[in-house]
Amino acid sequence: MGFRASQRVKDLHHTTIINWLKQVGKLLPSAYDLETIPEVGELDELQTFVG
Repeated sequence: MGFRASQRVKDLHHTTIINWLKQVGKLLPSAYDLETIPEVGELDELQTFVG
């Protein structure tokens, strides 16, 4: 869902939602260990990445 669609659903301005996501993004690790094998992969993401 895009920011403006979220704006309509939550009745908040889209810049508020963007600012919240930026704040939460700072709490996430910058990178994962390269030796970690993911348990789940999403096909649509793999399709986009592989091309």
